[in-house]
Amino acid sequence: MEFIGDANGVLSLLNTLHQTLGEDLPKIQAMLDKDDMHGVNRLLHQLKGFTPVFCVDSLVELVVSVENLSKHGDSNDIRAAYSRLAPQLEQLRSEVATHLSLHAQA
Repeated sequence: MEFIGDANGVLSLLNTLHQTLGEDLPKIQAMLDKDDMHGVNRLLHQLKGFTPVFCVDSLVELVVSVENLSKHGDSNDIRAAYSRLAPQLEQLRSEVATHLSLHAQA
C-alpha cells in the first residue's frame, strides 16, 4: 500500500492493468506470429512491472521467466513459454474486470 497509496490508487492501477492487458495480450500474440521478439520483449517488460503488485509469486516468476527468454531465446521456445503464460494473463484480466465491475456497482 505504501507504493500504491490508498484504495483509489489501487483502483486506478487496476484500471491501468485491465486496459494494458486488454490491449497488449492481442498485440503480443500478433508479434509472436510475425516473429517480432523485440516487440514481445518490450510488452512483456511492461507487464512485468505490474506483476509484483497484483500477482501471486508463481505468476510473477513465470512472467519474469518468459520476459527474460524473450530477450535472447529461440522464437519457438518463446512461443511455447508464452502459450503457458497467456491463459494466466487472460485469467488475471478477467479477475481484474470482475473486481472493477463489482466496485463500480458499489
